[in-house]
Amino acid sequence: MNAILQSVQLPNGETIAYRKRAGGEETICLVHGNMISSYHWDIMFDHFDDRYTLIAPDLRGQGKSSYVNPINSLNDFANDLKAFVDTLKLPIFHLMGWSMGGGIAMQFASTYASHVNKLILVSSMSTRGYPFFKVNAFGKTDYRKRLKSKEEIKNDRARYIPISNAYESKNTAFLEQILNVTMYPVNKPKRSRYRAYLEDILQQRNLLEVYNAMNRFNISHQSNGVVEGTKEVDKIHAPTLLLWGDKDVIVSREMQEEIIQDFNGRANMRILKNVGHSPLIDDFTSFEREVLQFLTA
Repeated sequence: MNAILQSVQLPNGETIAYRKRAGGEETICLVHGNMISSYHWDIMFDHFDDRYTLIAPDLRGQGKSSYVNPINSLNDFANDLKAFVDTLKLPIFHLMGWSMGGGIAMQFASTYASHVNKLILVSSMSTRGYPFFKVNAFGKTDYRKRLKSKEEIKNDRARYIPISNAYESKNTAFLEQILNVTMYPVNKPKRSRYRAYLEDILQQRNLLEVYNAMNRFNISHQSNGVVEGTKEVDKIHAPTLLLWGDKDVIVSREMQEEIIQDFNGRANMRILKNVGHSPLIDDFTSFEREVLQFLTA
């Protein structure tokens, strides 16, 4: 991988690992999603236009970063990111968030707007969060009943229990089966890369807290069924691009439409054809073209 692994100590006591690829004067800060770390940006590090410097932290409790203090919300991650960029003396940069990282990026861009030049949301969760639903006695998801507490999520037989059990037993074969259906329904990573991804996933220590934070995230103007919206979306002023693959089974088209609606004309969406939740694996060429067109406009 064409990136150097480093770490910094934050004032809150957390140690944040990060990867950096040297490039030009403009910097893109890359924020990964749930179940992964900065390692999953490897294709970006190796192949993205070298006019840009790339910096990608491991979120607290994922990858090589510490997990001294459990997180309660995506705002905790956003505050970590602020302390991280301050430590590195990054006054302004482009911000790219993938999946849950999109939620963190939106929270950061609303709270620390002056730091963000342009905002890119890749396969992002909604401004209204990422919903978790109850499962009935037959194992079917009941989309009428939203899980509302961390305790309910902890007892979720559809998602938290099987994933956390796989983490504990280091069952990468099970995780691979899940990822083949969800993350990589179009193309699979090369075998050596896939093995490295799976080992990286096992380093996550914050799964329950992340699920709860995603479920409760809401910067819109309306209730998401769990919490009322904070309306913080109005504070995001950076030009914003949404990139979403039409084969994505993790985040829906409806979630992207919610972002567009809540941004009230301040965000544009580009749909990547025959691309799932990982555009870096499915069609990096199209992904890079859309990003560069947006950054250079």
